[in-house]
Amino acid sequence: MMGALWIIGGTTEGRELADYAGRKGIGTYVTVATAYGASLIQSWPSLVVCTGRLTEEAMERFLTEHTISLVVDASHPYASVVTDNCRAACMRRHILYIRVTRPVSPHRDVLAVYSMEEAAMVLSHTEGNVFLTTGSKNLDVFTHVPSYEKRFYVRILPLRDSLERALSLGYAPGHIICMQGPFSAELNVAMFRQYKARFVVTKDSGKPGGFTEKQEAARMAGARLIVVGRPPETGDSLQSVKARLDALCHNL
Repeated sequence: MMGALWIIGGTTEGRELADYAGRKGIGTYVTVATAYGASLIQSWPSLVVCTGRLTEEAMERFLTEHTISLVVDASHPYASVVTDNCRAACMRRHILYIRVTRPVSPHRDVLAVYSMEEAAMVLSHTEGNVFLTTGSKNLDVFTHVPSYEKRFYVRILPLRDSLERALSLGYAPGHIICMQGPFSAELNVAMFRQYKARFVVTKDSGKPGGFTEKQEAARMAGARLIVVGRPPETGDSLQSVKARLDALCHNL
């Protein structure tokens, strides 16, 4: 590999791979969407961390400007637009692209839906409090649920933009919980009970996203778990990508 490695991060896998590449001394660019995401990445002499969201055209420019030879896409399993754009940019520039996939969690006694919109539609025909753990990005979708401002308790990251978005959409200040995970099953169940949640909405974020703990907590709290399924995709495991980086270092 004559050029640099580019890791699209912002996830547990992205941070782990960045640290792995840093310890190996591989010249690496890591991109994350926010300054908060950048602050979670350990500093290494061979790492350059870039902050900001990139369009498909910006990704293509990034590939050429930084002489990228290999892209490892460790973006979130639900960030399908990022993955589609990056894959397309790499294809046009004939650059090797690797997608890191997260194992799917086993689902037991859950209500599976295929989009945030479907989750909102289901909840529109129910009564009782809802504990929303899907982040701030899709909060607007749930404003279509009748009495959402009274029924919904939302747990989002402790970021100014996330809080301002929730407030601007009409969520009550007393119903907004700004916290950074991961959360234990014990903490989850205490929160679900505190807010008398009849429903908990989550993504299948796998082990790194604390899915198992939320599933167990919902069962213990007597809440119905609604799981928004992932977009289908194929790729490589985290361990497989590490092995490929090891082979890269050996070749160098």
